[in-house]
Amino acid sequence: MNTNETQNEIPIIISQEELESLKQSLPQVPRSNNKFGLINYQGSWIPESFLARILLIQRHFLARDSDLIITGLPKTGTTWLKSLLFTIVNRTIYPVDQNPLQKNHPQELVCNLENDIYGEAFAYPRPQHLDEIPSPRLFSTHLSYTSLPESITTSNCRLLYICRNPLDVLTSLFHFTISFRKNINNKDLLRYEDLFDDFCAGRSIYGPFFEHVVTYWKMSLEQPEKVLFLKYEDLKDDPKHNLKRVAEFIGMPFTPFEESQSVIDQIIEFCSIGNMKELEVNKSGVINKFFEKKSYFRKGEVGEWRNYFTPLMVEKMTKLMEEKLEGTGLTFKLIP
Repeated sequence: MNTNETQNEIPIIISQEELESLKQSLPQVPRSNNKFGLINYQGSWIPESFLARILLIQRHFLARDSDLIITGLPKTGTTWLKSLLFTIVNRTIYPVDQNPLQKNHPQELVCNLENDIYGEAFAYPRPQHLDEIPSPRLFSTHLSYTSLPESITTSNCRLLYICRNPLDVLTSLFHFTISFRKNINNKDLLRYEDLFDDFCAGRSIYGPFFEHVVTYWKMSLEQPEKVLFLKYEDLKDDPKHNLKRVAEFIGMPFTPFEESQSVIDQIIEFCSIGNMKELEVNKSGVINKFFEKKSYFRKGEVGEWRNYFTPLMVEKMTKLMEEKLEGTGLTFKLIP
């Protein structure tokens, strides 16, 4: 595939007949009072309305070798990583007090392929010509590794994958979904038990969770120059060390002078959830018409799940983790 070919030279067309035929051939979870319709494409559960977008991405997105793409399931820390990556990449261009994040939500500066580039509705102007964006281009996606377009997997672009303890992911997803439903006037009851049962059965958005995580984990071991695997808990526990890892991975390591000037500490403080949620730009407004900007910065705590899940649910998740992660070398800590 020629990654130098410009985006607007390719006709982006998917016929309705092709789309409907494909939908009919795929497993589905029907829309109900407390669930959105999901469809299983290439082993992942996605919103039915996203199928056309993903086909467009797979067929027409042309990665550059210099692209930096954040990957990870929803509510695993991708928004935080976006602010960190953007600031690291642009640290020599913008001093902290002039950082575009002062006036733009991280989702607006690191666009998501499914929602912002190939989405159907936008809360802000999207890049009209991807080939005109200067390098390095920063993008994000929730797609599984097996669903990434060929130009991403075969080029030298780099993927930064972030994951998180599954119980904290569920906690964050629950609150985010409630916020979203309020915004679209959906008053149907959402229960933790239902979300948990679906998650354990693999029917979570972009899931199954463990398959998504393990595939990227294995790729990070096979191609460490291609995939950087990060844990949310590690970023919280030792942000300085992990920011150095990110900077080295993308080929922009911190210099001794920058370290002596506490540049890393400044980035950590500026991009902290506490600071981000206090910026006026993140206090009101919506992303993509429906998602409240403030809902992306709630608490960001490790171990908050303890306030929501019963001992039996924790036991079930522990056994599931042991089963799904056996032999991979990957572990998640359940904070007692």
